[in-house]
Amino acid sequence: MLTRDDLTVSDCLDVVDQVIPLGVRHLGFKDVGVPLDVQRELLARIKASGATSYFEVVSETPEACLASARNAVALGVDCLLGGTDVSAMADIAAGSGIALYPFCGFPQGHPTKLGGSPAEIAGHCRAMVAAGAAGVDLLAYRAVDADPVDLIKAARQALAPGRLIVAGSIDSPQRVRAMADLGVDAITIGTALFQGVFAPDRKGIAAQLEAALEAVP
Repeated sequence: MLTRDDLTVSDCLDVVDQVIPLGVRHLGFKDVGVPLDVQRELLARIKASGATSYFEVVSETPEACLASARNAVALGVDCLLGGTDVSAMADIAAGSGIALYPFCGFPQGHPTKLGGSPAEIAGHCRAMVAAGAAGVDLLAYRAVDADPVDLIKAARQALAPGRLIVAGSIDSPQRVRAMADLGVDAITIGTALFQGVFAPDRKGIAAQLEAALEAVP
């Protein structure tokens, strides 16, 4: 994710040009941080590289989330992450081919924190897939009410065969491998790379991303 602290980085166009040559096949950004014209150009570069594109909604009001969903459709992204109103988002995305991965649990604030018990997370997962989502976006390591691993296990069991994306605070090779061991389908990494904490011995965003790619089993 070309994002830091839940915002698309202001120099995202320069950054995407640095990381595309590394062969990364999945690239995304948030609905906030840069204006729509920059988002449009960023997506064009992602698509030109052949990578799958992800657009994550972190706006705080229901109205802003749905407005961002409409922008995602207009942009033509491949995957729409975040938001919680699955039915409304599915209506907006109908016929577009966009895969929906809404937030399960109770996201709040910015940067986003996650409320909810394992049972509540599991219930949301089942309901969201039944409403047309391809899977869910789980902010496991932003949890305030439960252990992150317990939430991941609950979501994984409830989702089959839906896809599970764990987003937020994936900040080390060990955590990447732990996600694979737990059966997570995909993760997002942004802030840890831009802060240089994912691989402290490597300098620059390209080197950080290389370390992340190397950590994937």
